Amino acid sequence: MKVEYTYSFHLPRNIVWKYIQDAQVLRSALPGCQSFEERSDGVYLAEMGVNVGPIKGLFTTEVQQTNQIPPSSYRLMVKGKGKPGEIDAIADMFIKEVKDSSQVTCVADVEVTGVLASVGQRVMGGVAKIILSQFFKAAEKEMKKEINKV
Repeated sequence: MKVEYTYSFHLPRNIVWKYIQDAQVLRSALPGCQSFEERSDGVYLAEMGVNVGPIKGLFTTEVQQTNQIPPSSYRLMVKGKGKPGEIDAIADMFIKEVKDSSQVTCVADVEVTGVLASVGQRVMGGVAKIILSQFFKAAEKEMKKEINKV
């Protein structure tokens, strides 16, 4: 299943790049995050509770950031398991400057199994976009908090 989502941050690209990879920002921005730890440089383990539409359950995930080209792009590799099924995703993240803002576009190829697969591609695509929207909105809020600390 292909998923594409774009979010506009009201922050400059260099700030978005810096904080989109910050462990504290990621931990705070992941919807339903119950635990989050950096296993090694750019590799994170997280437990997320998901409750969107027909998708409910706890997922244990490993997220890895690769192919980083600062400050314009990187790749996320996500593997997750939970009672509702498994998720295997590769997402290319592109950050471009638009005036005094930044636009992040996520282009993902997602494979799901179990109950996740049975709900259908249209429903799963909608759920994925809701989760991405929640994540990016929370990430922007966390980024602004971090900036205000400095």
